[in-house]
Amino acid sequence: MNIHLYLKVNPKTMRIRDVNKVELVKEKAIELLVELGIEGFTMAKLAKSCRISVATLYIYYKDKDDLILQIGLEETKRLSKLMLEGFDLGFSFADGLRHQWEHRAKCMLENPMSCKMIEQLRTSSYQEKIFESMMTTFKKSLGVFMKNAVINGEIDEMPMETYWSVAFGPLYSLVRFHNEGQSIGGRPFVLTDEILWTTFNLVLKAFKK
Repeated sequence: MNIHLYLKVNPKTMRIRDVNKVELVKEKAIELLVELGIEGFTMAKLAKSCRISVATLYIYYKDKDDLILQIGLEETKRLSKLMLEGFDLGFSFADGLRHQWEHRAKCMLENPMSCKMIEQLRTSSYQEKIFESMMTTFKKSLGVFMKNAVINGEIDEMPMETYWSVAFGPLYSLVRFHNEGQSIGGRPFVLTDEILWTTFNLVLKAFKK
């Protein structure tokens, strides 16, 4: 047998190469969506960035909309899973909120490009299809968590929107300042553990009865 010929046609080798190509396309698509925005993003620009033909993209995706939807869904599901990893509905309110801050901060700081892309999609026509399942997952877990905290007398009952804004608004602001490298007034900013947990303690204090 010609070993060189075998390597060229081996299905396992082809499958690995295809997976790597799909990951490259996904990585470059996220970068371009953040850089160019949804309107400026095109399949031709993506193909050029990946150094592949446009025809190759259509092997994996029907069109631009299909590509954005698939990648948006994959990333929101992946990041949601990371944020909820290890979260226990039996946590006390303080422990549960601390766990959420730790995992959300880690997830956002380690995946800045994906988070920026998701923020763009949140205000686009893709919003409903991409975020429906993610919000259902979060509302289900955090809804039970909040209900338990109210029953246990740890916090007052409140709308989910109020809880979400107070619980995570400060965290998202800190991460945004960190990613931009500056805070209000253009002052240089780096998020440290001290700043993170000092802010968390203030948030926790705001919830306490």
